[in-house]
Amino acid sequence: MDFHQLVADINSIVWGPATLILLVGTGAYLTFRLKLIQLFRLPMALGLLFKPGEGKGDLSPFAALCTALSATIGTGNIVGVATAIKVGGPGALFWMWLAAFFGMATKYAECLLAVKYRTTDKHGNIAGGPMYYIERGLGLGWMAKLFALFGVGVAFFGIGTFAQVNAISDAMTIAFHVPGWVTATVLTVLVAAVVLGGVTRIASVAQKLVPTMAIGYLLACLWILGSHAEQVMPALQLVIHSAFNPTAATGGFLGATVAMALQIGIARGVFSNESGLGSAPIAAAAARTNEPAEQGLVSMTGTFFDTIIICTMTGLVLIMTGVWNGDAAGAAMTSAAFATGGNALIGQYMVTVALVCFAFTTILGWHYYGERCWSYLTGDRGRKVYQLVFLGLIACGAFIKLDLIWLLADTVNGLMAIPNLIAIVGLRHVIVAETRDYFSRLQWAPATA
Repeated sequence: MDFHQLVADINSIVWGPATLILLVGTGAYLTFRLKLIQLFRLPMALGLLFKPGEGKGDLSPFAALCTALSATIGTGNIVGVATAIKVGGPGALFWMWLAAFFGMATKYAECLLAVKYRTTDKHGNIAGGPMYYIERGLGLGWMAKLFALFGVGVAFFGIGTFAQVNAISDAMTIAFHVPGWVTATVLTVLVAAVVLGGVTRIASVAQKLVPTMAIGYLLACLWILGSHAEQVMPALQLVIHSAFNPTAATGGFLGATVAMALQIGIARGVFSNESGLGSAPIAAAAARTNEPAEQGLVSMTGTFFDTIIICTMTGLVLIMTGVWNGDAAGAAMTSAAFATGGNALIGQYMVTVALVCFAFTTILGWHYYGERCWSYLTGDRGRKVYQLVFLGLIACGAFIKLDLIWLLADTVNGLMAIPNLIAIVGLRHVIVAETRDYFSRLQWAPATA
């Protein structure tokens, strides 16, 4: 058995029915217990985005969200959506929506816990995330270490390096004919210049780059959707129909079952928005706030922006232009969609620039996540080793096969999510109690002022 097949077999186990039930079931349970918080409290959450932070913490609430979004808005929004629809058909987009809807409740819960159970390290910096609420909330130190170990694995071999570097390299080669080794070298230098400055520099870059790149990409998508407005409704109908019916083989598409669409849709949805993965809580813990529930609401909007808005835009462009049943795959498929739906030259360059920016910020965010997990495991020992290994993996990420990269990324994502989801379920009563306390105080605040 070769390495690729071994990873594929492990992936099928990790992303089997048990994990999917745990992932979606946790979000569904929290949605019920928190009374559809992701629906009824979304306007309030959006209003909190620019509220000045008050209390201890290293970052403003918005900076913490941008740091988290820097890691989530990445190749999953362009390459991940294309891969999901290529493998599972248009119906995969529906399952991405479902995963995101329930995932918003999960993201709220995990980021609430991150602030509640955070602590301060010996240097005076905020330290928080699943490893801390697993240890301090559940008292399971061994599982906290397991999560941290998987977190380092994702940073090294999953979302953090290979998937992003490979996507950037491919895009630069297709659009500008830049050799892979040149892209890898320049990218390594740029990443080093930012991440060696710590979380404040990463957050500073994220605050400037994330909103700009997201708005630019969305405007490009809206331009294509507006130019083909009559095809939007048929595309949505195809998504709904394909979610519950097998997608027949057409053109270069080989066909897909409902089970395949569901599995790939949920997996790619988690890869894109990271709800339940346990990554965003590491950034949320650094927010300046005294209210765990408040930062949970702010963080919840990340899943909304990432999947409900950006992934939906990408998916509709892919489906409307018909490239999903062609021969192209990955970034090339999305480039073909923009070229078909608009101007070929502008479309190709737009996707390339967006992909490079998205992937670059994801690398920055995941360097921070992995470093915090590494520090939890080793203290201050070996920090430079972590940074050198991370930068070394970026340098070689452009030369690994795409299908193996996505298998590795999906596998380590699942391994990281499992202990985090177990912790959320175990601390569900804390989440509900904190939420009730926050909204009850909010309700009575005007009367007691």
